[in-house]
Amino acid sequence: MKNIAYLFLLFSCFISAQIKGVVKDSLTGKPIPYVNIWVENENIGSTTEENGTFFINTSAKGKRLIFSTLGYEKKIINASDALEVNLKPIAYSLDEVVISKSIGTKSIEIGKTNTEIFQAFDNGPKIDTKFFPYISSYKKTKYLKQVSIYTDSRIENAIIKIHFYGVDSNGFPGEELLDKDFVVTVKEGTRINRFDLTEFNLKFPKNGLFVGFEKLMIEKNKTEKTITDLNTNITQIQKTYFPFVLYNYVERDFLYTFSGGKWNRKTKEHDSDSSGKMMINEPVINLILTN
Repeated sequence: MKNIAYLFLLFSCFISAQIKGVVKDSLTGKPIPYVNIWVENENIGSTTEENGTFFINTSAKGKRLIFSTLGYEKKIINASDALEVNLKPIAYSLDEVVISKSIGTKSIEIGKTNTEIFQAFDNGPKIDTKFFPYISSYKKTKYLKQVSIYTDSRIENAIIKIHFYGVDSNGFPGEELLDKDFVVTVKEGTRINRFDLTEFNLKFPKNGLFVGFEKLMIEKNKTEKTITDLNTNITQIQKTYFPFVLYNYVERDFLYTFSGGKWNRKTKEHDSDSSGKMMINEPVINLILTN
C-alpha cells in the first residue's frame, strides 16, 4: 500500500477586494473559458469560468493582471481596466507535408522513479512541471502516445490543464507544443489518470520536454467548508480546489514553476555537494512513447 500524506491550505474569506470581469475573443465576442489570470509578480491567480467570467482577490490600485491561454496573444492590463478583457486570436500555420506518423507497434513508459512515497497538497494557482530529458534510445519510440497523472479528488469530474513545453535557449520551459489547451477530466478518488495524445502527432523534442499541470480555480472544482475557531469565535471559509496532484520527493538539478506571470527556476543554494542536486516535490507525471 502506497503511503500518501495530505497537506491542506486554508483560504480566509477576509482577503483583499475582489475584482470581477469577463474575457472575450476580440474577433467573435464569444467568452473564452479557462484563461490563466495572474497578478503580475505575485502568487495570486485565477481562471475564467466556462462563460468567460472571473473573480480574483486583489486590490485594483497599482496592480496589473496578466491574461494568457493557448491560441491567444498574452495581454497585460491594469487591474482597474479588467471589467471586460478582449484577447486577440493567434493564427497558426499548418505544415503542408506530414513527413511521418506514429504506427504504434511498440511503446515504453518513462518518468517512473524509485521512490513511491507520495504527497498530495494544494499547490495554489501556480503551474508545476516535470522535466523529461531526451535519451538517444527514444528515436525508436519518438512519439508521445499517452500522459498519465496521479491525482486525488473529492469531487467527480474535476478538470485541469496539462501543458507540454519545449526547452528554450536558457534551459527554461519554452514554447508550448500544442496550439490549443489540453483540458482533461479527473474522476473522484485517488487514481492514475491516462490521457491519449496520439491525435496530436507529437514528437519528443531532442533537447528535452517539460510537462506541467495547471489547476483551474473555477467554481466547478471548488468545495467550501465553514470553520469556526473555538478560542476566538472567528468564522472562516475553507476553500479547496480539486483535483490535488500527487508529488514524489526526489533528487533533481532544478525545479521550474510558473507563478506571477513568469517562469521561476530553483536550484540548490550553498552547494557543498559538487553534484548540485537537491530534493524537491515533483508531480507524478509519466509518459508513454511509441514508434
